[in-house]
Amino acid sequence: MIAVYSSFFFLLISSVHSTPTISFSPQTLNRSGDPVTIQWTGVESPSDLDWLGIYSPPESPHDHFIGYKFLSDSPDWKSGSGSISLPLTNLRSDYSFRIFRWTQSEINPKRNDHDHNPLPGTRHLLTESKRLNFRLSANRPEQIHLSYTDTVNEMRVMFVTGDGVERIARYGEVKERLNNTATARGVSYERERMCHAPANTTIGWRDPGWTFEAVMKSLKPGVKYYYQVGSESKGWSEIHSFVSRNDDSDQTLAFMFGDMGCATPYRTFIRGEEESLSTVKWILRDIKSLGNDKAAIVSHIGDISYAKGYSWIWDEFFAQIEPIASKVPYHVCIGNHEYDWPMQPWKPDWAAYVYGKDSGGECGVPYSVKFNMPGNSSEAKVRNLYYSYDMGSVHFVYISTETDFLKGGKQYRFVKSDLESVNRSKTPFVVVQGHRPMYTTSTKGSDIAVRVKMIEHLEPLFVENNVTVALWGHVHRYERFCPISNNTCGERWHGSPVHLVIGMAGKETQPIWEPRPNHPDVPIFPQPARSMYRGGEFGYTRLVADKERLTISYVGNHDGEVHDVVEILASGEVISGSSDDDGKDSSLGSKSEFEVLWYIEGASVMVLGVVLGYLIGFFSRRKREGADSSNTGRWIQVKNEEET
Repeated sequence: MIAVYSSFFFLLISSVHSTPTISFSPQTLNRSGDPVTIQWTGVESPSDLDWLGIYSPPESPHDHFIGYKFLSDSPDWKSGSGSISLPLTNLRSDYSFRIFRWTQSEINPKRNDHDHNPLPGTRHLLTESKRLNFRLSANRPEQIHLSYTDTVNEMRVMFVTGDGVERIARYGEVKERLNNTATARGVSYERERMCHAPANTTIGWRDPGWTFEAVMKSLKPGVKYYYQVGSESKGWSEIHSFVSRNDDSDQTLAFMFGDMGCATPYRTFIRGEEESLSTVKWILRDIKSLGNDKAAIVSHIGDISYAKGYSWIWDEFFAQIEPIASKVPYHVCIGNHEYDWPMQPWKPDWAAYVYGKDSGGECGVPYSVKFNMPGNSSEAKVRNLYYSYDMGSVHFVYISTETDFLKGGKQYRFVKSDLESVNRSKTPFVVVQGHRPMYTTSTKGSDIAVRVKMIEHLEPLFVENNVTVALWGHVHRYERFCPISNNTCGERWHGSPVHLVIGMAGKETQPIWEPRPNHPDVPIFPQPARSMYRGGEFGYTRLVADKERLTISYVGNHDGEVHDVVEILASGEVISGSSDDDGKDSSLGSKSEFEVLWYIEGASVMVLGVVLGYLIGFFSRRKREGADSSNTGRWIQVKNEEET
C-alpha cells in the first residue's frame, strides 16, 4: 500500500514539475512561404498570455523577436500542449522558437507596438527549440521583381540572395531554351546608412542580403519571354515569364494603387496589413486572365511595405508580391513611410508639421537599393524620385511629394521639361502619379500646406500641358474628382485633369471624410460637388487605354468587382460610370474594361451604351470565375484613425 501511494505521489510531482518541450516539422524549408508546424507539450497552468517567440537569427536577444503568437491561438492550448502552423519567409538566416510565460502584472505600458498594444514580456523563458534552416538559404534567388528601363526593348529583373557573388539572368522565347544571358551584379547596405532607430538598432536591423539586378536586352516587341536568375554554382530560381513592351502598340493595361503594405503570419512591432493579401489575389487573377500576348504594369504610388525601420518586413513584402512582380513590371514612387525623418535635407518652414518620423529611420535607403526605376533620378543619395516612360497610348510620370517639388527646383524642372516634350500623337493621354494628394476631401489637416504648394507650383504645369489624370495615395480611401483645376470643376479634362486618390490597397488606418457643411454628423454622403465618388472599401484601380479612350475602374477587395468607372475620351469628354446616389453601379462587373479592350479593340468610336452592353454580357458569364470561397461579399469596416 505504501508503495502504491509512493508511486502516485511520484507521478503527481512529476506532472506538476514537467518540463515544457518544443519541436517543429519539417526540419528544413525550401523557400519563402513554406509552412512549419511548431508543437509544444508540458506547459503548466497555461495562461492566455503565454506566447511563442519567432527569432531570426536564432541568437537574437529575447526581446528582439521577428514576431510572436499567443499559445491560445492553438485550439487545445488549455491542455498545456498545442501546435501552430505558419509560413516563414527566407531571411537568409536560421530560425528558432521560444515559449515564454507572461503575466498580467508584468505588462509594461511603456513598451508598445505601433498600435499601442503592449509587447509581450520575456522574463520567464519556458523552453527553446533547435534551429530551423532554409535549404540553400544563402544562395537561392528570391524576391524577384521586374521594371522597365529607359530603353523600350529591355526589361530589368531584380532579386535578393545571401551573398554578393555574381549571378546571371538567362532568358528566351522558349521555356526549354534560355539561350540569352545578362550579367547580374549585387549591392547591399549597412546599418550605418540608416539615419535613426529602429532602423539602425539591433531590434530593427537584420542583414538585408544582396540585391541583384540584370537587364535583359534586345527583346522583340510584345513577345512572351521566359527567364530565371541565379548561377550553376549557387542555384537557380524557378522559371518565370513576362510579355515585353511593344512600342508600336496603342494598348495600355495597368494596375494602380498606393499604401498597400504586407501581411505577416505573426504579430510583430507594427501592424500587418491583412487586406494587402486580397489586393494581390485579385490583381494576380487579372494578370492571369490577360493571356500570353498582353503586357501590363503595376504602379504602387508610395507607402510600399510599411517596414518603418523593421527590415524583415521588406522581405515579407517582396515575398508577397513576387507572384505579381515576377510577371509584370512593378513601378513605385516614394512615400512618407519610405523617406521621412526630421533630419531629411528638404524641410521648408511651411512643412514643419508635415514631414515627420514615418520612415522609422530608413530615410529612403532600402527603397533606393531594392528598386531601380527608369530615369536615374536622385537627390541626397535617394533614387527613384521622379521619372517617366511610355506604354501604349499613355505617358506615365512619377513624382516625389517628399522632396523639393517647388518652382525652380530640380524636380520641377524635370516635370516641366517632361510634360512639354510628350508626343501627344503617340501618347494622347498623360497620367501623373505621386504619393500625397493635390486634391482630397479627407479631413487630415497636416497635409493642407503640401496641397496648397502643389496647387501653386505643380498644378499650372498640369493644366498648361493637358495632363489627363493625376493619381495619388496617402489617404487610405478611394476618391474620384471631377475634371478640376484651382478647386473648380471643368467640363473637359483638357486644362482640368481628373484627380483620383487610390491609397486603399491595404493600410487599415483611415482618416474621415470632410462632412457636408449643413450636416456635420453625416460625414459621407452627399459629398462636396467636386468629389464624384468616395469609397471606404479596400481595393485597387485598373487602367485600360487605346488612342481614343482611357478607362479607370475601382475594384473592391470584398468581391473583386468594379464599383466605380470613369471613361476619358481623347476628344476631352469625361464620362462617369457611376449612376446611382451612393456612387456604386451594380451592373458593372469584375473584368469589364479588359474584356471590352480585347473584344472590340479598334472599335473605340462605339457609343457608351454599346460598350456597357458588352460589359454586362461578359460579367454574367465571368462573375463566378473570380469569386473566392473565403470572401463573403460584405463591405469590410475599416479603422477610423488620423494616421497615414
